[in-house]
Amino acid sequence: MMMKLSRQFTVFGSAIFCVVIFSLYLMLDHLQLDHTKSPNNGGDKLQNGQLSILQDKIDRLERLLSENNEIIANIRDSVINLKESVKDGRGGLDGGNMSQGHYLELLASPPLVLPIDSQDCQFATREFSKPADGVQLLDVYDLLTFDNHDGGVWKQGFDITYQDNEWDSEPLQVFVVPHSHNDPGWLKTFDDYYRDQTQHILNNIVVKLHEDSRRKMIWSEISYFSKWWDNIDNQKRDAVKRYLFEQGQLEITTGGWVMPDEANSHYFALIDQLLEGHQWLERNVGVKPQTGWAVDPFGHSPTQAYLLKQAGLANMLIQRVHYSVKKHFASQETLEFFWRQNWDPASSTDILCHMMPFYSYDVPHTCGPDPKICCQFDFKRLPGGRVNCPWRVPPQPITDGNVQQRVQMLLDQYRKKSKLFRTKVVMVPLGDDFRYAEALEWDQQFQNYQKLFDYMNSHPELHVKAQFGTITDYFNALRKLSIEPGHPSASLPVVSGDFFTYADRDDHYWSGYFTSRPFYKRLDRVLESHLRAAEILYSLTLANIQRFGKLNDFPAVENNRLLTEARRNLGLFQHHDAIAGTGKDMVVIDYGTRLFHSLLNLNQVIVNSAHWLVLKDKSAYSHNPSKAFLQMVSKNSIGVLISVSFSPRSVVVYNPTEQDRTSVVTVYVNTPHVCVITDHGHPVPAQVSAVWDDSTTASTEAFQLSFVAQVPALGLGLYQLSTAVSGGAETAEYVFLRQGGELSVNMKHFTVNIPQDASTPLSIHNPHIQIWSSPTTGLMEVSHLKENGSEHQIKVEFAWYGTTSNRDKSGAYLFLPDGEAKMYSPARSPVIRVTKGSVFSEITTSFDHVTHTLRLYNVQGVEGQAVEICNLVDIRREFNHEIAMRLASDVDSKDRFFTDLNGFQIQPRRTMAKLPLQANFYPMTSMAYIQDPGTRLTLLTAQSLGSASLVSGQLEVIMDRRLNQDDNRGLGQGVLDNKVTPSTFRLLLEKRAKTDGGEKPSPLSYPSLLSHVSSLYLNHPLISMAVSTEAQSLSLTAFTPLASSLPCDIHLVNLRSIQSKEDGGGPSDEAALILHRKGFDCAFSNRNTGLLCATTQGKIHTEKLFSELRFQSIIPVSLTLMHTTEGGSSKEEIRLKPMEISTYRVQLT
Repeated sequence: MMMKLSRQFTVFGSAIFCVVIFSLYLMLDHLQLDHTKSPNNGGDKLQNGQLSILQDKIDRLERLLSENNEIIANIRDSVINLKESVKDGRGGLDGGNMSQGHYLELLASPPLVLPIDSQDCQFATREFSKPADGVQLLDVYDLLTFDNHDGGVWKQGFDITYQDNEWDSEPLQVFVVPHSHNDPGWLKTFDDYYRDQTQHILNNIVVKLHEDSRRKMIWSEISYFSKWWDNIDNQKRDAVKRYLFEQGQLEITTGGWVMPDEANSHYFALIDQLLEGHQWLERNVGVKPQTGWAVDPFGHSPTQAYLLKQAGLANMLIQRVHYSVKKHFASQETLEFFWRQNWDPASSTDILCHMMPFYSYDVPHTCGPDPKICCQFDFKRLPGGRVNCPWRVPPQPITDGNVQQRVQMLLDQYRKKSKLFRTKVVMVPLGDDFRYAEALEWDQQFQNYQKLFDYMNSHPELHVKAQFGTITDYFNALRKLSIEPGHPSASLPVVSGDFFTYADRDDHYWSGYFTSRPFYKRLDRVLESHLRAAEILYSLTLANIQRFGKLNDFPAVENNRLLTEARRNLGLFQHHDAIAGTGKDMVVIDYGTRLFHSLLNLNQVIVNSAHWLVLKDKSAYSHNPSKAFLQMVSKNSIGVLISVSFSPRSVVVYNPTEQDRTSVVTVYVNTPHVCVITDHGHPVPAQVSAVWDDSTTASTEAFQLSFVAQVPALGLGLYQLSTAVSGGAETAEYVFLRQGGELSVNMKHFTVNIPQDASTPLSIHNPHIQIWSSPTTGLMEVSHLKENGSEHQIKVEFAWYGTTSNRDKSGAYLFLPDGEAKMYSPARSPVIRVTKGSVFSEITTSFDHVTHTLRLYNVQGVEGQAVEICNLVDIRREFNHEIAMRLASDVDSKDRFFTDLNGFQIQPRRTMAKLPLQANFYPMTSMAYIQDPGTRLTLLTAQSLGSASLVSGQLEVIMDRRLNQDDNRGLGQGVLDNKVTPSTFRLLLEKRAKTDGGEKPSPLSYPSLLSHVSSLYLNHPLISMAVSTEAQSLSLTAFTPLASSLPCDIHLVNLRSIQSKEDGGGPSDEAALILHRKGFDCAFSNRNTGLLCATTQGKIHTEKLFSELRFQSIIPVSLTLMHTTEGGSSKEEIRLKPMEISTYRVQLT
């Protein structure tokens, strides 16, 4: 037997060797094609030419071979490893990958090393180029002392002085911008705010702006505006369009569904809510926003700046920036700047940005540096009203008798404010939360200000021109003075970097909301993944229906309605008090209910689309809502049990990613005796594990079935489950440990071992990794990479943070810990359960506050290269406690680490001793990593949480927070609505293949391709649906929409149907195709990824993209379809630059 196997391995090795040589030769052949097309200049010449070409080929082949010795050596090692595993009898446990023996590959065999175009590696090796007048925020942080000197009337700033004659040659232009900040949920729900305040504000806008054409107003939140629009008559709508929009009295700023949080939101959701707002505007009012307005998000991300730029906006405004950074920018007159992406060497991503200089966006903090004076010009606070000035000097109505003195006071503030900027134009917001709800307030503000403006403008000796304006009126004036020729003195600087972590005063850092309400942060991402999956499958279904001829029975209009509602519910949750976790309990419940309803509705859309696509005979399709053809059975659809019997039950598996994929699918079945086959009848590696009622009691009714599925990109695969008499799925084996504690295990059908000596380290392994865990805690201690034999200390630990004893304590927004974290030490020994199986192995530890699982998938490629970490956290009985998971490793990362911004880009971080502990926490949307010259340790996350690296070699993540008090930022409550919260991560240890010695600190860093795809798979798991028992007789067919995987570095962000302009709410025959080319670092291994893709310098041939569908039209447009871009790509080819996100208006047929 061994001889036979040995011979097989030798043949196998030789075959791969031949394939590699032949592939290299074909590659050379391909490269040489151009030469042979030269005209024939006689036989000899041709022969000589061919000989020299052949010689050249051989030379290059030798060169390539020497470069590929590494590959050959790797093949040899793989063969030796295979032989060893058979000798050791380990074949069973390390198996489970599809290339094993009798399991038939459904997808092509992946290359050993990914074919990466060498030009695609140049982007990540390029050094950061700072322009001469550039400001890099990492440098600003190095520079600042972060002291908190009392600045006088402007407490966080400095004394501002000016000369009276400074405006003699060029008068000061003042734009007062009325605004009303409407939170779509915070202290009240979205609907309650609308009923009590927002509808009245919008009604007043129509009446009160119409009274005087000099009045202006801006509005941001389309979620509110669209609700109001639906409730007003056509006459009012015409008035809004004709008088307010066309005459420029009312401006829509940003135009997103909400004013989103910029720390926790993923770029998919940021784009989606912007698109929803812009599409609504296009369909209903024909308005195209030009300027972003973000006065309330708690810190600002360059990702949002990039998205606004890509959407066609020209300007933006930000407000909540660390007070020390504001003071520094004010002192350097850099509050207005071009915000450029770190990775942009030129200026293609520049967007003009205004940073508000003072503490808040309310009236006391916007007219100038002295809030005591500015408050006197907030006429809503006139004596007798409900609001007054905390500085105890009330406003006075403007009269002929006091106008001169009041103008002098106000103009002094305007002049001082203008001294912080480079031009003689100043912007003064006039508004606050839910302002202008009553007609009286409109009269108080607008009439009094108009008197002040009239006086200023009629006294030329004051050298001032004051008026109401929209924010774009202001930016237009600013551009005239700073960018157009003739004003070279006022050129504006270029700024790169981000504005986290925000502090508004003292040591009050807003790093708590990076984690607050983590249950809902997780739900957000699950909904996001389902929305994307549903959008793509629905769009592909519509296009295929067109191709087959109309099918009236498909519920296209109803599904479009469900998709629209889901987009809007997800959009609403991106609001800066929603995903941030900073709303009242009842508001959080309202958001959660919306998210959950949309999740159920999206399942419906996915099921309806998959139903149509998998039917072999399309004419057999009939939509019957009361009798579902398919039912969701994915692992997250708990409670759905597949009833397996001797007659096969079909399961449809949907791969929502753009890569052909081999991944593990888990469903729940009613029997441990089950076998899984492909739709062609070939057996599939499968494992049956227990479903646990508690840490040591297994269910006797339900079993977990995990099998290795291979599904084409964006496609549907078919599998069949049936009761196995023998030779079905392997059952997992269990080992239980508990140090010094009683242990009784209740389970049937499985092998259980409770060792007497529980002192040996626990170990699980797969083809790529082996990990060892402590026998006392079950927590990981060591990880071993099989590819290169390297071993690393990586300890998982848990820790508690308390809150400070000072008056101000941690709350929903703020993290104010009582010092360093204290190690989590459970009161009693935990139960440790080790599962070993052919598809996955795992170690689960049940502590009092957290159930922690380390899992390895027994799969070759992406899914097998990372350790999956699941934590189920329950701190509902705690008092002022926050629980953190910490990874302590031997990676020599010093004080540097890296977190992503919005899942879009990586921002290098530096842990600074000069800052308090809470200031060194940053948002982690999809990943964080630490590295040294030889190794990178990446934690990929399926939910946004706060993270830090407080000590060299450490990464930590706050998992949940329970806080008993309000933190004085307006919420008026603590965070006590904790849930049992699951959070999922993948831990990736990568060796740097190319090292350039000491790394220079740089503002640029990129994940590896493996890291990108691992993150994609973590966030977008395969989706399983069971065919109903009544429908088993129908013939089904797999669905393979793409001709092949997309290039490895190109992500399909969305394929989103566009609503028809006609009434009826159905889809049009167009869709928005949104693509993102990811920047990646080539210095890490691309071996054994199992991927079937290559990189192509950002090119996609549109004709070769789909297997059957074709593009009838493809038009490059701005990100949210507002503008058609000039020139753009040809119809035959899409071309993306690294990091670029581009949208195309497409018609598929």
